[in-house]
Amino acid sequence: MSATDTPGRPTPEELEGMSQQELARLAGTLDDVEVVHNAPKWPVRGTRAEKRAERAVATWFLLSALSALGFIVAFIAWPHEYVAPGAPGYGWYASYTPAIGFLFGFTVLALGIGVIAYVRKFFPEEVSVQQRHDGRSDEVDRKTIIAQLASAGKTTDIARRKLITRSAGAAAGIFGIGVGIAALGPLIRNPWKGGDQAALWVTPWAPVNGETVYLRRDTGILGEISRVRPEDLEPGSMETVFPYRESERGNEEALLHAQRASDTPVMLIRLRPGTQTIKRQGQEDFHFGDYYAFSKICTHLGCPASLYQTQDNRILCPCHQSQFLATEFARPVFGPATRALPQLPITVDSEGYFVARSDFIEPVGPAFWERRP
Repeated sequence: MSATDTPGRPTPEELEGMSQQELARLAGTLDDVEVVHNAPKWPVRGTRAEKRAERAVATWFLLSALSALGFIVAFIAWPHEYVAPGAPGYGWYASYTPAIGFLFGFTVLALGIGVIAYVRKFFPEEVSVQQRHDGRSDEVDRKTIIAQLASAGKTTDIARRKLITRSAGAAAGIFGIGVGIAALGPLIRNPWKGGDQAALWVTPWAPVNGETVYLRRDTGILGEISRVRPEDLEPGSMETVFPYRESERGNEEALLHAQRASDTPVMLIRLRPGTQTIKRQGQEDFHFGDYYAFSKICTHLGCPASLYQTQDNRILCPCHQSQFLATEFARPVFGPATRALPQLPITVDSEGYFVARSDFIEPVGPAFWERRP
């Protein structure tokens, strides 16, 4: 005997002939639901109390809609380009993230409060007892539950409450548009704007007005300048370095930017004497003796490839276990990374300090950055 032939369960032909109200009643019967108490919230329609409740619910939806609209405007029009502290417009720049964060959060909050308020003020006061059943619902259950939901909508008179439906629709619609703009907004900006001087091609290691760019270590004290010399590193060691120009001395903002920029960290590696190396074509002179400088930004997903194994000269990225061979122009030998770490051309100046000969000649970071439109 099939499920639809058991007592109490209609055949497919009977199911097709049932009205929505009959399907809704059948849903409760099939689910072993016993309605102990069911009373409408507003037995008399059109009272002033009911209208006040409707306006209260609609107010939350309208607030959500207005907040969503404000989020869209702020996301598009609010000044978000970096402005130095104390400079004109810094207040607007500094409040950009808090503004869009508050508006987005309040949109979701008001929308949720509106839904909860509607349920509390207009859904019937019902007490039901249901027996638990395990297993997947069959076709009859799936069809009747839809009818049961539709019946609940009729019971709460949602169709005749135009103020609530329109305000809720406006809130949900504008919120959806805002979410779409937030998702697509970063894709609208052209990262290659500026040609060869685009932000994804140029790093703080690039020379500016011919000024020397030194390799500087981070001592933990921002204003303390410690430039790196060859004798500072033991054979088989590695040190993280950042770009530094003498014009930046005493300029805390510039020094901080050099350390925090995502494309500046470089690992300076000193191989052991006599180590055999394979150099990349076109980059044969990028090193200085046994010293090699590679970007610390993994070419897989941009994690910090900051671990160095002296025994086998491998650079490791702890995020997804990509490994790069320092003796072979930091080419990937294990893991998901498919592109070698960019190598920084270095030399030593007349004072004995390491300096960058130029910027990287390839993009720093994930491999897809090098694909131009």
